[in-house]
Amino acid sequence: MELQQKIDRITDILRRDDGISGAMHYTEQISWILFLKFLHDFEEEKEGEAELNATDYQRVIKGEYKWEKWACPKDKNKNIDKKNALTGDDLTLFVNSKLFPYLKGFKANILELKSVKYKIGNIFEFLDNKIASGHTLREVLDIIDSLNFQKQDELFELSQVYENLLQGMGNDGGNSGEFYTPRAVIRAMVECVQPKPGQTIYDGAAGSCGFLIQSFDYIKNKYQDKLSTEQWNFLHEDTLFGNEKTPLAYIMGMMNMILHGIESPNLFKQNTLTNNIRDIQEKDRYDVILANPPFGGKEKSQIQQNFPIASNATELLFLQHFMKSIKQGGKVAIIVPEGILFQTGNSFARVKQELLENFNLHTILSLPAGVFLPYSGVKTNVIFFERKGATSDIWYYECVPPYKLTKNKPILFEHLEEFVKLFPKRSDSNNSWTIKVDEIKDYDLSAKNPNKVTDIEHLPPQEIINHIKKNDVVISSLMEEVEIILTEGYDE
Repeated sequence: MELQQKIDRITDILRRDDGISGAMHYTEQISWILFLKFLHDFEEEKEGEAELNATDYQRVIKGEYKWEKWACPKDKNKNIDKKNALTGDDLTLFVNSKLFPYLKGFKANILELKSVKYKIGNIFEFLDNKIASGHTLREVLDIIDSLNFQKQDELFELSQVYENLLQGMGNDGGNSGEFYTPRAVIRAMVECVQPKPGQTIYDGAAGSCGFLIQSFDYIKNKYQDKLSTEQWNFLHEDTLFGNEKTPLAYIMGMMNMILHGIESPNLFKQNTLTNNIRDIQEKDRYDVILANPPFGGKEKSQIQQNFPIASNATELLFLQHFMKSIKQGGKVAIIVPEGILFQTGNSFARVKQELLENFNLHTILSLPAGVFLPYSGVKTNVIFFERKGATSDIWYYECVPPYKLTKNKPILFEHLEEFVKLFPKRSDSNNSWTIKVDEIKDYDLSAKNPNKVTDIEHLPPQEIINHIKKNDVVISSLMEEVEIILTEGYDE
């Protein structure tokens, strides 16, 4: 059975459980079990390497909490030992009262914040077992035990399957949008920004960490043969940084990064907007920022005080945060709602004034409506800017897919390929154009494609008169009908 088929089988099993409700629940529950099996295989591999090198490896998960002890004990033939394998209420009791408290305790009394142990404690701090039936959990454990994450191809396939689970959560609608930005959009943004080895990359609204993972893969694939040991270690440990405030999104993001081969993610559970941006110094800044910050939310007055230009709109606060967090010469690409571009109210105008005067806002990508369906129908754009000089002109590109985007017909990378191709030289085309900054009025930055102005049909004067006469006849007839109805109603 292929990995995707096994995961599909698990989701079918979990849907029948009384404790599971919807894609968010079953993805969360599959995640912690997958994660513990992944950790088991990871530690097995480390232990094997240590034996070959005649060194010692200290396991993070020990004793009765090791996978082969509680989850799937084996007999002498390496088959699951059904006599000693916990199931039913015994399994549920062990997981809830012993395993989870043990894992949650990993975060305590650890000084090394980058250690795998600390990251495990971080993850399980916000997790609980929601699978009500121990028999259901036994079925799931037996399937996941058959996976081998020591094989590189299976680990790669797992990362793809996990992406599909996260996308399923996004497609569920509701509040699940925080977990998933279409990968086609993420890939296009990363390929335009082109992160390099040795640079730091930041997402202050990380969700499932799609931007950070795509950046990691981009550097790894493009520079793989050229990276020194020092650069390789820097890529894994000191390149990627993110914040995420909601517990479930934080868990998904952390696991997603680890399952993609980033062993110790610098992902922190915190609300980015609680940081006073006046305190940000050059040492706190990043070379590259890629993000899809939440929009449409409202922040309290105490949060607004952290920003020179107060606003209750989360998108405007995030924009200020990113402007303050980018290094001199650094590159930013973030998704913003259409409202940021066209609104000219006091706070919007002031933020855009600073953006144009102190940064080079060189590109605006107008995304089609429906990119974030089903959980948001808001029209969005991607703005690209650098902390280098002021804005002199803005290159606009309008993405126009050949069909209307829906939940089942999403945006694809091929719809953005022309944009990525034209981006380096910012060439004009039917879908792109350039506006000089002094042509912009009242800081209205909205995209209006000059190549798509509808031609006015100039009719002969007599034909125009005939159209007016026809309209007059129709209007007169309608007015007579209305008068009759009113009169009859009055007579009654």
